[in-house]
Amino acid sequence: MAVLGFILFFMGLLSVSASIQLTKNSTPLTFDEAFSRLYGDQNLMFLDEPGTCVQISLNEHSGSGFKSQKPYLYSLFSASIKLPANNYTAGVVVTFYTSNNEAFRDSHDEIDFEFLGHADGTNWVLQTNVYGNGSVSRGREERYELNWFDPTEDFHRYSILWTENWILFYVDDVAIREVKRVDGMRGDYPAKPMNLYATIWDGSGWATKGGKYKINYTYAPFSAQYSDLVINGCSISMDPTHQQQPDCLNAPRFVTNFNGLMPEEIQKMRDFRTKYMTYSYCHNPSRYPTPLPECTIDP
Repeated sequence: MAVLGFILFFMGLLSVSASIQLTKNSTPLTFDEAFSRLYGDQNLMFLDEPGTCVQISLNEHSGSGFKSQKPYLYSLFSASIKLPANNYTAGVVVTFYTSNNEAFRDSHDEIDFEFLGHADGTNWVLQTNVYGNGSVSRGREERYELNWFDPTEDFHRYSILWTENWILFYVDDVAIREVKRVDGMRGDYPAKPMNLYATIWDGSGWATKGGKYKINYTYAPFSAQYSDLVINGCSISMDPTHQQQPDCLNAPRFVTNFNGLMPEEIQKMRDFRTKYMTYSYCHNPSRYPTPLPECTIDP
């Protein structure tokens, strides 16, 4: 029994290491290695010579953004992001997300970090969301107040871990949300290859207090900076018959074998959600009288 206990303890340590060290064992990518410009070329610039720190801006003429050169299936996506420091950013939306909307227009998947700007004296809002197979009528939004640090003063790391059965959102390597694939979700779980995107754009119609406060270009330009960009997982290549083939041979263990958070990580996630979560679709009976199947309602 003592030997068995030691083995289980040791395996637990390995699991903790694999889960907590998500980004520390991943090599950041330069822009030319893995990304391409998406739109707003004039509003995208590099802040260092290797191209590891990218700035995208929004002004009255255009937003801007970039995307990964390849699609990926089940991977870790991560970036250190510094949000616009303007006094008034209502209507501004900064994103870090995965999507396959270009390849699957009517049945696309998506996993989102969306940073929603503020009016004077309020905080940036972080929104996460998940869509699968074009399930846009069943939004899975959660929102959190970014008030335990100033996201405009320094870079903070935001990560998406997407595996075959789990989606995890992290802020500074602390899990803030998990979505577990359950039978009742059917096609709602993202399961097709996706590209990684980063954009900044005008979301005046909905972003700040439901669209109450609009963007004011007197405060423009609005600029967001991305550094330490990481993609670690299964890239997709095309075989001679033009069929997509996932390359998962070098995918890390925390992508291929992930089986949920460790107890101490779950506790940190619960503490975070208790303090900072302001909305969850799982707790909105007027929208979903019967909670969606993956929701676990904890009194």
